[in-house]
Amino acid sequence: MRDEQSHPSGPAVVPDRPQPSTYRRLIDLFQEGGVAYRLIDHPPEGQTVRASELRGHRLSAAAKCMVIAVAGPEPSPRHVLAVVPGDRRVDLKQVARVSGGGKARFADQSVAERLGATVSGTITPFSFHPDLDVLADPALFEEPELYFNAARLDRSVAIRAADYRRLARPEVVAIT
Repeated sequence: MRDEQSHPSGPAVVPDRPQPSTYRRLIDLFQEGGVAYRLIDHPPEGQTVRASELRGHRLSAAAKCMVIAVAGPEPSPRHVLAVVPGDRRVDLKQVARVSGGGKARFADQSVAERLGATVSGTITPFSFHPDLDVLADPALFEEPELYFNAARLDRSVAIRAADYRRLARPEVVAIT
């Protein structure tokens, strides 16, 4: 049996063992971290603008999450999870710079879904994969509360921005 690998953004990853759903891991993370959260049920939606309208908050309070492939000196790209406010766009050149690479691009959908452990449109601002580091734009923390899909198209979650920062432990760097 392999040893468990600890990961800064969540519970231990146990290779070769079935993992709970990303939704369940997210809720467990909140409960274990003592985080107050609200679940918001809504019609299925994966686009940030539409989901924000359904949830009834300003677009700037949405935590928009994208898996980015950064080309560097290694043969295969490094992947990062870029988390930005919903009203901003990620700056791929800046992501490449802060990640030590030459170029950055949005990861292929299959790679994003594998690393994000959920389908496109529901990727959370937390990484449960040891090869996916989290970058968060500082503007994200200008809002007191953040909203994002809870690894499901039909359910979102709201948590305090400070709690997100404490649990996710992202590298906070300007990427918009």
